[in-house]
Amino acid sequence: MNLYPTKLTEKLTEALKAVLPIIGIVLFLSFSIAPIPSGILLLFLFGAVLLVIGMMFFTLGAELSMTPMGEKIGTKMANAGHVGLVLLLCFALGFVITVSEPDLQVLAEQVPSIPNHILILAVAGGVGLFLVAAMLRMLLSKPLSMLLILFYMIVFILTFFIPGDFLTVAFDSGGVTTGPMTVPFIMALGIGFAAVRSDRHAEEDSFGLVALCSIGPVAAVLLLGLLYHPADTGYAPAPVPEIQDSVGLWNCFSSGFPKYIKEIALSLLPITIFFALFQVISIRFKKKKLLKIIIGILYTYIGLVLFLTGANVGFMPAGNYLGEIIAGLPYRYILIPIGMVIGFFIVKAEPAIYVLMEQVEEITSGAIPGRAMGLSLSLGVASSIGLAMVRVLTGISLLWFILPGYIIALCLSFFVPKIFTAIAFDSGGVASGPMTAAFLLPFAMGACQAVGGNIVQDAFGVVAMVAMTPLIAIQILGAVYKFKSGRKERSEESYLDIWGEDDIIEL
Repeated sequence: MNLYPTKLTEKLTEALKAVLPIIGIVLFLSFSIAPIPSGILLLFLFGAVLLVIGMMFFTLGAELSMTPMGEKIGTKMANAGHVGLVLLLCFALGFVITVSEPDLQVLAEQVPSIPNHILILAVAGGVGLFLVAAMLRMLLSKPLSMLLILFYMIVFILTFFIPGDFLTVAFDSGGVTTGPMTVPFIMALGIGFAAVRSDRHAEEDSFGLVALCSIGPVAAVLLLGLLYHPADTGYAPAPVPEIQDSVGLWNCFSSGFPKYIKEIALSLLPITIFFALFQVISIRFKKKKLLKIIIGILYTYIGLVLFLTGANVGFMPAGNYLGEIIAGLPYRYILIPIGMVIGFFIVKAEPAIYVLMEQVEEITSGAIPGRAMGLSLSLGVASSIGLAMVRVLTGISLLWFILPGYIIALCLSFFVPKIFTAIAFDSGGVASGPMTAAFLLPFAMGACQAVGGNIVQDAFGVVAMVAMTPLIAIQILGAVYKFKSGRKERSEESYLDIWGEDDIIEL
């Protein structure tokens, strides 16, 4: 049986390139201005090893399974002919996937005034409804920018009627519910759905599903804020573990593995069942292709278990401790540039980023290079973490950053190629993944504790900031691309004017 050793080596190289800069930054800080206890440093290094191996398995697994499964299901659904059935299946898929998302359970615990099951069902319903809206947009070939403007106007109107403590949790929910496993599947679903269309807008319409699905949780949580009038959104950070020896180190990870083995199994189950039903009823992949997908699902499962255990057990304490130490320095404003450097590199370690970049390159036939997109995302996330650290140090409301940011992003959508708008709004959900929750959020929380701020108001909102700035950065890339394309066309026209078409034919 071919288990793809060559591709695993290629993915291992990618994972090392993504994670090594973060390791280098943390080690540099720990041996200079922010000394870390040896136990926490060992947790971080052991977690980094799991992170690298997990990324290797996940990126290959998603390529082998999630992408072909999503594309094939999307194509079959688009060809079904019964619109009502297609939309019902989309709602069911969005709902079930979201209910089983591990990060949603964490979000539910942060809002004690709302019953957990009510919040989970509301958020899942929001994702299901917005996935239906995304599919309707593709069926009717409606512009994404107009829908985004409409839905974000509703969201921002709602923000004026809920308590300030609740605002950050609501906007963070959009990032945490689009996890590293569901995002590649949903993106592939859109590509498959658009593949049956032959019009000139099919390519740009293949993106945008994640963009709309990210709005659903925000709207749902804001509506719950109106109904329940939450008065207590206090948050008690988890204690930093004290490790005395190697046995204590192993105990931290051995207690984390069972949790993520169960959570990822529950999270992967709905997609697997959905695919199995389609395979039996209509897809009927051949044995070799089916075996490849099964191997991919297994790799995806192993990769996410290792990745999330490494991130949550190993990276979280280091992020929290570093933030607390750096913010406690006499020159605490150094937190801003350090946060920006960490943000620049840490987005490369988000597992779904590589899936997005590969799909963008494939759909655009290399017209939008993955390297340029990766650089734009890094610059965007660096900016967002810098602004998030300003919030931590000053206590400025999240709304003063989020509202202008989205206004700029939505205005840009009128001046850049439509495909860049769709990719930009998708990338916001992809960039705000588990690495943001496991390292950057604890980093902000530790800093907030050191300066005596309000953790819920000032530290939470990092996920929302990380989800916002790529919308601007990728669209700026689109504007540059449009300018260069226009200049190239003008130079070719000038060349024709000088020589004449007949002269060029003779040459």
